[in-house]
Amino acid sequence: MKKICNDPQRYVDEMLDGLCAAHPHRYQRLGDSGRVLARARQAEAKVAIVTGGGSGHLPLFHGYVGAGLVDACAIGNVFAGPRVADCLTAMQVSHHNAGVLQLYGNYGGDRMNFEMAAEMAELEGMEVTQVRMTDDVASAPQQEAHKRRGVAGLVYAYKMAGAKAAAGASLREVTATAQKTVSAVRSIGVALSPCIVPESGTPAFTLDNNEIAFGMGIHGEPGIWRGEMRSADTLVHEMLDRLLEEIPAGRGERLSVMVNSLGATPLEELYIIYRSVAQRMADRQVSLVQPLIGRYATSMEMSGFSLSLCALDSELEDLLSAPASSPFWSQP
Repeated sequence: MKKICNDPQRYVDEMLDGLCAAHPHRYQRLGDSGRVLARARQAEAKVAIVTGGGSGHLPLFHGYVGAGLVDACAIGNVFAGPRVADCLTAMQVSHHNAGVLQLYGNYGGDRMNFEMAAEMAELEGMEVTQVRMTDDVASAPQQEAHKRRGVAGLVYAYKMAGAKAAAGASLREVTATAQKTVSAVRSIGVALSPCIVPESGTPAFTLDNNEIAFGMGIHGEPGIWRGEMRSADTLVHEMLDRLLEEIPAGRGERLSVMVNSLGATPLEELYIIYRSVAQRMADRQVSLVQPLIGRYATSMEMSGFSLSLCALDSELEDLLSAPASSPFWSQP
């Protein structure tokens, strides 16, 4: 299988070399492994927000290090969690005596390593809280929502919590905002073709030529069903049916929607998808606020897309529109 790289074992480090060379005014690269990215100019006297996860999902996670978003990120190999030492370094470099929020996806390796790093940071005198994103409705039933995976909806949590921290809120307030966002966001995806992990050089899963996987996770985790390809409108309507079961928006409600490419799906197709979403929401007399359409959380070159809905109240809508700046998402 074809990959554009030099040495598959150096894939992540060479990507980080290029990323930092392209954006030296935004990033500093730290840690004995070089796997920690922090803001080039750290903001003092505010709550620090740190995140982390495996590579292969750019711009998630390290693409959202920036003003009004995340302060530092620990980075693992492709589809592998970051090291404990890197999680701790990310906290140390961004901590300015106002506390640290760990904000990341709900995956076993990430949980274990961030929890260990939190214990070590607390021994150094830091106040640490944790919020884990659990937006993937296909990964567990609603009554077991705490078991759900965190996927593209994590971007909303970065934005809301980052804006709250930038406004000078306390660690308790920033943590509450992040948790409120988790409760307000639901996501679901569909895969059309697999991706290739560089170290293995083979597809992460297999699909027949006309087969799709509805509800599949961003690492190839099993979804809800596999079947023949459907039209865009048919897929969108089933996805929205499942999301609206948990976010029952109707007349007068305000939502933000993210139409996210999982890697290979082009913008033209994302706008066909958004067309269907907008029509469905208009029928329900729901207002769509600041739609996000593009690559926000990918799975290497996987073909497919995800939909995320974020239910807005006045506070979350203000935070969504607050200024932010990173290499991959800037909000004037």
